[in-house]
Amino acid sequence: MSPIKISVISVVYNAATTFERCLSSVLCQAFTNVEYIVIDGGSTDGTLEIAEKYRNRIDHFISEPDLGIYDAMNKGLRLATGDVIGILNADDFFADEFVLSKVASVFSNPQIQLLYGDLDFIDAQDRIVRKWRSGNYKSGNFDWGWMPPHPTFYSRRQLFAQRGLYRLDYGSAADYELMLRFFHQRPDQEIAYLESVMVKMLVGGVSNSSLKNRISAMTNDLKAMRNNGLRFPLLTIIFKPLRKLGQFF
Repeated sequence: MSPIKISVISVVYNAATTFERCLSSVLCQAFTNVEYIVIDGGSTDGTLEIAEKYRNRIDHFISEPDLGIYDAMNKGLRLATGDVIGILNADDFFADEFVLSKVASVFSNPQIQLLYGDLDFIDAQDRIVRKWRSGNYKSGNFDWGWMPPHPTFYSRRQLFAQRGLYRLDYGSAADYELMLRFFHQRPDQEIAYLESVMVKMLVGGVSNSSLKNRISAMTNDLKAMRNNGLRFPLLTIIFKPLRKLGQFF
């Protein structure tokens, strides 16, 4: 059996202060059968200079305007040739050099279709401010507000051809909607939980940056829930943020 090949996609835009750490965490992985794809939205702040410094170790690099982060992710997905695909954006970095080794080991089982793990949120001083511990997935978990951290989500490449890419009409909930489509609509598939901190993420995010954005995100969450067959979407919209409270303790 040929070794697993993993495609990692980084979406970047004006992230000169964080991108090099993200990029370095990919390049220092002990697992080396990695296709690294960087999609830049036309940065003007020094991000391109960082990418150029490592250009010979980036397999695919695009810098051009896009329709937002999920359009950029879709560009990366269309370029990817790995057996398994994950996304690690500019504000994120792998927790250690063995993350992709663990991912590859799990996907060596051909029955496994999806994988997810745990994530730490950190502040500008690298202090952990929130711990996202996903726990084991069971069919129906999404009905009760459960979801895995998107930066830890890995899927076999053929599933994107079968189930579709990120839907831009869901706004900042596009990653949530895709995971609903991939997890919730297919309860009979094999899903692996990697009980390990895979990624560290800088606190923040567009959906939480203002009350207007928060309301928009909740509206798109509700749309995703209804369109993907959750049983109690109005209750789920309440449970979803409540589940996050325990991550702060």
